[in-house]
This record gives sequence, C-alpha cells and structure tokens, in this order.
Amino acid sequence: MNRRPRLLATAAFAAATALVLTGCGGGDGDSADNDRIAGADTGGETSASPSASASVAADRPKIELPSDLTYTFTPDQTGDAVKDAVLKDNAEFIRALDAAIDAQNPRLPALEFYTEGEGAVAAQQWVESYTDAKWTVTGSVRYFDRQVTVRSEDSASLSYCADESKGFSKVIKTGEVKKTKVTKDSYVAYGVQVEKNEKGVWELVKIASTRGADRCQP
Repeated sequence: MNRRPRLLATAAFAAATALVLTGCGGGDGDSADNDRIAGADTGGETSASPSASASVAADRPKIELPSDLTYTFTPDQTGDAVKDAVLKDNAEFIRALDAAIDAQNPRLPALEFYTEGEGAVAAQQWVESYTDAKWTVTGSVRYFDRQVTVRSEDSASLSYCADESKGFSKVIKTGEVKKTKVTKDSYVAYGVQVEKNEKGVWELVKIASTRGADRCQP
C-alpha cells in the first residue's frame, strides 16, 4: 500500500468550509477519489489504535473503527492541561470522522459530538462524498507537529501535519484498495479552530487544509 486517501479541505478559518475531492498522493490516483481524512505522525512516539479512545471524560461516545485503520499522533500530550484536552478531542474528531465514513453515516452521533457549525457541515459533506461513492478508508496515517494556541478559556486553534502516504480509500463492495503513489501531496497541513462547549468538549468549528505543504514534507 502506498498512498492514503485524501482529505477534507476548507477555504480558511474565517470562510465557509468547502470540501475538495481529489486523490491523495498527487500524480496518479483518481481525481474523483473520495480520499479520506487522514491521520498524523509521531516521530516514533505514542501510537493509538483506531478503537482506543483518547478522551478521558466518561460521557464521550465510544468510537469503533475497523482493525485495518490505525493512527499515530505526535505529540499526544504537552504537559499543559488545556492544550492536552484540545489535542485529545481533535484526535477523537479524526476517529469519529472515519467512523462515520466506515458506517456510511454522515450524521453519526460521535461525529456530531465533536463538531459544530461550519465544522459540522464540512464533516458531514466529507462523509457524504464517501457514502455517495460507496467507499470507505483503510491503512495508517500519522499526525505530527501538532501545535495548540489557546485564545481564551473556550477558544483555541490547532495546526498539524498529516502523512497520508500509507492511507487509502477502499471500495466497500469489492474491497479494492485505491493505491496511489507517494508524492509531495501525500503530506497535508491542517489548521483547525475549536471551541469548548458547556460540556467541556473542544468541538471543531472550522478547518482548513493545504495539500503538499512544504512544512509537512519529510
């Protein structure tokens, strides 16, 4: 397996979100590929299985993912309680998004739990692109260089890179994995805006991505 599916992209933090359905990896790969939202990297640090919940709150939904889908997040902790909470809920959002794709359910409760406003609309549209194509996701993704900036007690931003070189889309009916070559576009930079709701959950409200970003290249 060489390249993973492609990701969700939005115009910018302040703009309405828009999803781009392009094949991850650039070069070959179907341009209509519903590439998946990919995972992130750990320079060999903590790795988490897709079914393992990173959130500590008891009322957070259980997220179940297939065994052929894994992630690595670096860092997963900073030592700062607020930043760590943002990182954990961001990881859960990523898992929830893929769980919704796997379940072919854009309104999966776990996904709605971690999104709000424009972020919720963008996530639902992304999942719908997979349900329309009858595709799911497989492989492994690294999320790395995860940096949190706390704006206020209930607002923060998060930037990170995703290595999608080993993540792919898969045709549900046939099990065919949509392999693509590893290229500069296999690496994606993300910018996320989150807000803490009354339950203490850091919900994604906006997301932007840049495929092939220089800062995320190996």
